[in-house]
Amino acid sequence: MKNSVILKSFSSGISVIMDDQIPYEELLGDIAAKFKDADSFFKDAAVAISLEGRNLTENEEREVLDTITQNSRLKILCLMGRDENKNLKFLGIQNNLSFQKDENCGQFYRGTLRDGQSLETEHSIIILGDVCAGSCVYSAKDIVILGSLTGEVQAGAGGSLNHFVVALEMHPCSLKIGSLKYEALPEKTPIWKRKQKSTPKIAYTYNGEILMESITKELLDEFTL
Repeated sequence: MKNSVILKSFSSGISVIMDDQIPYEELLGDIAAKFKDADSFFKDAAVAISLEGRNLTENEEREVLDTITQNSRLKILCLMGRDENKNLKFLGIQNNLSFQKDENCGQFYRGTLRDGQSLETEHSIIILGDVCAGSCVYSAKDIVILGSLTGEVQAGAGGSLNHFVVALEMHPCSLKIGSLKYEALPEKTPIWKRKQKSTPKIAYTYNGEILMESITKELLDEFTL
């Protein structure tokens, strides 16, 4: 474990540098031990995570994130690439997502919301899954979806416009922030092509309307609410 996992801090985040030679299951154990040992140092910080040194599948990336959260008090906002030209894979807004000192202020939901299902919360929420057509998410604060959004969402459900919605694949049937509503234009691109071209996006309010933009590291650096 001594050399298989190295942790390095960068602005608003932690780089996890992994050995690419040891077996994957052994690596997960070393990551668990490393973050247990570092728990008193990082405490309950809200951070971005960068995984480096080893090529991982999407499922393996999720398993690594689960291992980190199960063995520390860290609140992971996003999984990001260090390449300046690479969009974030798992998104969050590092300086705006409201994880207050109250540990109940921010929430995670693991799983996919399907047709007929709904989720309501007074807190900011990160959904580790998809929000499918026919399902609904209502948050009084911010919504981050680490998956595709084809259902209905409302951030700032208490009336505030100073909130946002983020999704890895953003194709909502209905999206509201506070009292404002964004209507998605009909998609003419075949679904298989759409998925290839999908980029993570953020919806936020500006000058009385909802704007939707692709997320880049540059946008996150300049983003304010």
